[in-house]
Amino acid sequence: MTLQIALPIRQRNPNAAALAPTALPAPELAVVVPTYCEAENVSLLLTALSSALAGISYEVIFVDDDSPDGTVEVARTLAQADPRIRAIRRIGRRGLAGAVSEGVLSTSAPYVAVMDCDLQHDEALLAGMLQALKSATDVAVATRYEAGGSTAGGFSSLRLWGSKAATWLSKLVLKTEISDPMSGFFMLRRDLFEEVAPKLSNGGFKILLDILASTPRSLRITEFPYTFRPRVAGDSKLNELVVADFAALLVSKATRDTVSPRFLMFALVGASGLGVHVLALKALLSAAHLPFDYAQLGASYVAMSSNFLLNNVLTYADRRLRGLQAVKGFLSFIAVCSVGTLANVGVAKLIYAQDPDWLLAGVAGALMAAVFNYAMTSVVTWRAVRA
Repeated sequence: MTLQIALPIRQRNPNAAALAPTALPAPELAVVVPTYCEAENVSLLLTALSSALAGISYEVIFVDDDSPDGTVEVARTLAQADPRIRAIRRIGRRGLAGAVSEGVLSTSAPYVAVMDCDLQHDEALLAGMLQALKSATDVAVATRYEAGGSTAGGFSSLRLWGSKAATWLSKLVLKTEISDPMSGFFMLRRDLFEEVAPKLSNGGFKILLDILASTPRSLRITEFPYTFRPRVAGDSKLNELVVADFAALLVSKATRDTVSPRFLMFALVGASGLGVHVLALKALLSAAHLPFDYAQLGASYVAMSSNFLLNNVLTYADRRLRGLQAVKGFLSFIAVCSVGTLANVGVAKLIYAQDPDWLLAGVAGALMAAVFNYAMTSVVTWRAVRA
């Protein structure tokens, strides 16, 4: 006898094809937009891009440095209705270059554009830049300084002067002729970016300059003049940190990456600390009338405090310690540097005993501890404390 089992037949839903989500074509272009406190501009930029990129398969990637104004939340809300929009929230990391790198490396699009969210860049150039890349161009750069370009309305006279000075300095370290190496609005092939990505400084703010200076070969560049528009909403991100980072990046690239921008920044802070040390030492000797070894010890801790504050703001801006972490970081910084101070005071006292020149002895002792302090605090203070 044969046992037969009747299985229910699953009825095909005649509307299944209609209910299935429509697959979007793979994006040809990714527009990477680094943001910090740009909540008011996100929707305006997306509207502008929708018109400028009509007929092009694209995606927009907002890479946000944990803005307190809810920028990433605005982008995510809009992404619910448009799968071409993506948002990346970075925690404990700061800096335009690092944000751009994360955005570019997160896409599969063969072409990548970088632009700001403040609507100062002319999105109408994007289609032409893309066509240039499809022909014989490696990098398409929107320029403010070629015929037809302008900074009218976008810069104050002081900032315009600073921008032109920075542009002139940038050209000194580049192998490629370009009118606006400081531009924050450009497009390139993703494979080119992946090629140079390991050499880039993620803590800087001038990513195009870094890309051009890090590429071992000459690049084919096409420039697109445009008028740099006034900011629509929000505040400019230009500050002393941006200037300091730019200077460190220039020196690093001029030395062919022999030393890192972070080390150069630490060295600049150390140089300022040396000045603080000498002034404090002079005051403790002259005003407080302390014996030299006690004065040297006190001056060392004054300089340490100055160095911690400046390094926390400048050298380690992407890992800046705040609140209780800053207190713990300061204590660990002092503890680590105290070990260097033992050598500092010992060397200075030895030299002073042979030649009572307080300036020579003080500087020699301070320099003795510099290398040790950098190596140890970069590991202990600005890594372990945040963990």
